[in-house]
Amino acid sequence: MSTWKTRGLRGSALENIINRTNELYMMEELALVQKIPTPITPVEMNKNRQITLAYFNTKSTVDYIGAVQGIPICFDAKESATDTFSLQNIHEHQVDFMNKFEKQDGVAFFLINFTGSDRFYYMTLREMLIFYDRSKNGGRKSIRIEELDPDFFIEMNENGIIPYLNYVQKDIDGR
Repeated sequence: MSTWKTRGLRGSALENIINRTNELYMMEELALVQKIPTPITPVEMNKNRQITLAYFNTKSTVDYIGAVQGIPICFDAKESATDTFSLQNIHEHQVDFMNKFEKQDGVAFFLINFTGSDRFYYMTLREMLIFYDRSKNGGRKSIRIEELDPDFFIEMNENGIIPYLNYVQKDIDGR
C-alpha cells in the first residue's frame, strides 16, 4: 500500500495542456480521450474537506484512454526537468498494460515534456521498450534527449495545444 501526500501541482501544467487538447479534439469530433483518475482512499481531510493524506487502492496503469476515429489509444504523460528522462518513471505494470492494450489493436504511447528545454516528445511503446529492456539488462537507466527520434518531437501550436494525433498516425504507419 502506497501513501500519498500532496506534492503541490507537480505535472499539472502538462496535464492542463493535454486536457485542453483533448477538449478540442472532442469538440472537433476527432477523438474522445479522458483522463483516468488514480483510485485513492482518503485517510485525512482538512477543515475544507480537501484530502491531505490518502493511500492508493491499486496501481495506476495509464493517465489517458480513449478512441481516435475508432482506434483505441492509451497514454501516459511524463515530465523531466532535464534533457534526460529517468526510466524509474516507467513502471512494470504500466508496460504490461500497454503491451496488452496494443495486442488488442490499440495504440499505446507516452507524451514526455522535457520542461528544462520546453520540448514535447511522442514516444511509441515500441521505442520505450527498447530503452526499458536496455535498463532491465544492466544498461543505462535513463534516456538522453539526443537518443530520441527527431521526427517525434511535437511543437505546441499557437493555441497551446499539443497536436499528438498527427503522431498517433505516424505511430500506426511505423508498424
